Amino acid sequence: MNAIATPEQDQNDYEALLQFLYIAPIGLAQIGPDGEIVMINALCAQLLMPLSRDGGLNNLFVALEEVAPDLRYRVGDFEASSGMICDAMHLYVDTSRSGRRDAQVLSLSLLKLDQERCMAVLGDATQAVRRERELRQSQAWIHTLVAGLTDYALVPLDDQGRCQEWNAGIERVTGFAPSLVQGASYSIFYPPDAMEAWRATDRLHEADHNGWSFDEGWRQRADGTRYWGSCLIAPMHEAGQPKTSQRSYSLILRDISDRREAAEALRRSLWTDHLTGLSNRRVLFETAELELQRWRRAPRPMSVVMIDADHFKRINDRFGHPVGDAVLRHLATALLTTFGPNSTVARLGGEEFVALMPSTGTDDAAAAALRLCRAVAAQAVQVGDHTIAYTVSAGVATMDAGLANVEALLERADIAVYAAKAAGRNRVTCWAPSLIKA
Repeated sequence: MNAIATPEQDQNDYEALLQFLYIAPIGLAQIGPDGEIVMINALCAQLLMPLSRDGGLNNLFVALEEVAPDLRYRVGDFEASSGMICDAMHLYVDTSRSGRRDAQVLSLSLLKLDQERCMAVLGDATQAVRRERELRQSQAWIHTLVAGLTDYALVPLDDQGRCQEWNAGIERVTGFAPSLVQGASYSIFYPPDAMEAWRATDRLHEADHNGWSFDEGWRQRADGTRYWGSCLIAPMHEAGQPKTSQRSYSLILRDISDRREAAEALRRSLWTDHLTGLSNRRVLFETAELELQRWRRAPRPMSVVMIDADHFKRINDRFGHPVGDAVLRHLATALLTTFGPNSTVARLGGEEFVALMPSTGTDDAAAAALRLCRAVAAQAVQVGDHTIAYTVSAGVATMDAGLANVEALLERADIAVYAAKAAGRNRVTCWAPSLIKA
């Protein structure tokens, strides 16, 4: 016969659970389906407090709105009665809000216990993220070593990234003949416009600095067909060798199309905004930090455009959040159409978006932002029976020696957006020292 718990036993169990919650060495919070915080321990409150706009911790979705704007949608779209909603999702915190000098990354896991309860696990993952980058690079080497001997192409490169030799492996993987490969930039293996000259050079510099450079994505064969491939570049010269001396590299190109579905699923889970499909804050800050390192090694223009949907609250209040969500998805499409493949377009939070534009000066960034404003204003959104006309305001800022980090650059763009809105909205403003954010 099963024992029946008495009210006293239930109370003891509840108190034991509370004690575990509060002394746990990780941040824990129990929330309801609407994000309302039912229980929270001290460590979790400590991590969340710098993110709270009003100093309160009543709702997890509200507290994390700036760093995880799609969290409520992830919870709402999770149909299973229980299970992991998100696992170790990285949240990039503005250093000016967190009070830290260095960039902070929080890790959030959210487990659905039942229809009325979710458990959030929050921790500081700053150091782990750094180690993860190193691990990803190490894994690239391991995959190359243990893979079959017939599924890769080894391409010798000179100091300009030009292919020095042709071999059967290159033709087997890419279909390119010797006359097309020898002397050509390794960007020939990428789709058109996917690897500009400055980007190809950047990867050689990264290989010099880190010992290798690795990426995965679409590649293109000689016949124009595409496949999902990995590309690893390693320097063949000694580390620290002067730039004036002979330098060379090896490129290892692999067809990993069989892993594409899993890789894409992982990418969507970790690197995209759940509502719009754009890059999320994690991608924005990781990419911006990488571009900042490149800028410090070889200064060149680097701009950001911050975009904000005008009077967006009115749309939500009048038509409801589902219509507002459709407007944000429409804006996301316009952003991807406007900004090229070498830009990183991300949702920063709410109705705020950012386009990071490497090798782009203020004038070109402002021109792109103006095209966006005109395109959005010219096309209303049809959502059911509603026709929604809206506009956007944009602020442009360009990196210079007076800025210490990415957050400072984004702050300038934010000030410029505020100025654009104050001037009447539906316009582009470039940051200038004279701008003051009230």
